Amino acid sequence: MKPAVASPEAPRYEPGDFWDEMFEAPGRVRPHYRTLARRLASLSPDEVSRRQAAAELSFVARGITFAVNQGPEGIEKIMPFDLVPRLIRPDEWQLIERGLEQRIRALNLFLHDLYHQQHIVNDGTIPAELVFGARGYRREMCGLDVPGGVYTHVVGSDLVRNREGTFFVLEDNLRTPSGVSYVVENRRVLKRVWPALFRDHEVRPVEAYPQDLLGVLRSVAPPDVEDPNVVVLTPGIYNSAYFEHAFLAKAMGVELVQGCDLFVDDGRLFMRTTRGAERVDVIYRRIDDDFLDPLAFRSDSILGVAGLFAVYRMGHVTLANAVGTGVADHKAVYAYVPRIISYYLAEEPILATVKTYVAAEPDDLAYILDHIDELVVKAVDESGGYGMLVGPHSTRQEQEEFRTQLRANPRGYIAQPTLALSRHPCWVGDHFEGRHVDLRPFVLFGRDGVRATPGGLTRVALRRGSLVVNSSQGGGGKDTWVLGEC
Repeated sequence: MKPAVASPEAPRYEPGDFWDEMFEAPGRVRPHYRTLARRLASLSPDEVSRRQAAAELSFVARGITFAVNQGPEGIEKIMPFDLVPRLIRPDEWQLIERGLEQRIRALNLFLHDLYHQQHIVNDGTIPAELVFGARGYRREMCGLDVPGGVYTHVVGSDLVRNREGTFFVLEDNLRTPSGVSYVVENRRVLKRVWPALFRDHEVRPVEAYPQDLLGVLRSVAPPDVEDPNVVVLTPGIYNSAYFEHAFLAKAMGVELVQGCDLFVDDGRLFMRTTRGAERVDVIYRRIDDDFLDPLAFRSDSILGVAGLFAVYRMGHVTLANAVGTGVADHKAVYAYVPRIISYYLAEEPILATVKTYVAAEPDDLAYILDHIDELVVKAVDESGGYGMLVGPHSTRQEQEEFRTQLRANPRGYIAQPTLALSRHPCWVGDHFEGRHVDLRPFVLFGRDGVRATPGGLTRVALRRGSLVVNSSQGGGGKDTWVLGEC
């Protein structure tokens, strides 16, 4: 390894052989990072450590947590945070913004088609068995017209860079994407512990997200409602994202409810309050489809509301995101998103997708089995970094176990090349080290169109050499700055 380089212009740091967000080469800082690098270089290790400790204490004081539900008791943890912000140039953000809007509009049209005429499967553009066999497909949605034609009100797509610095969409999250509360809280904490950083840069704000979300939710209320009553539906305190549910409800000024707080009467949905029953018009639901209504889906669910789906079908309540959106973020459907964009928009994808091998295809399965030590193999129905094999970092025994699973259930897996995710300087102990990162921007879609919050959650694989950024797998977060026009 080359020795780390230090100078008045940059902190001591070795960027390595990956695309580094801050450094072009050892000692050579990318232009939009130069002011930040000079400030970092001017600080002693004790000064940086004090600020990092202050940030962590602020997270503790504000109760910024997530839960790792390995058992029924749940384990609440403070969200790990690295105080060195990630900077995104205006032109880079414009590309991301245009690419995500294109992608979300195409996937929304795909969902409408899938639950209505089904042209895309009838003409063979996408294999019917892939779509109709996907766990997220809901035949109960067929023929249902959703308000404004919007299925995907809140989207969190995961972006990564390769060794050349090109952005790729790694996956789409169209059901109940989480993490946006950390986008806002990371900004608040960094402003509190290191306000001088913000005087050096023009940074686009993220704090308006809750009110933007409320505006989108109100815009898709049933058409006969003039002043819609919006609620956030949570499965409860043991959910891994409960902090976010409570944060968003408070920030929007709406009620945070559980299924037991709601009931159906005469084809309408109501909320129990100390003032009596109040009608509910829009639900921002953080509960998976399976658990929304025991009469329509899982009969053993105690998280949802009996009769809710019938009220939804009658058009008397809006669910965001819509039921059945999971089919569009299915990991095997991901491989066909470029076709989906071309099919509905007659455009080439603005953002690239990662080459994906669908194990249900015999040729792809054979390739995966032969190259499993080079690939990342993912279970299509898992998330959060679970059900995954990172081939280059796996043992022979783990590879053989996955080969057995692939042969037994090829429809349950996809595989992708192992990407050399970009890295970013992080404060580790008493010095800066590179850690792999991704980016989850949050995009809202309502009757007034698509809006991306400038920035997003930069997730960090805090373990040295790890490519897994999920908080449940030891990952953390950074504040993400979209810089203003120079």
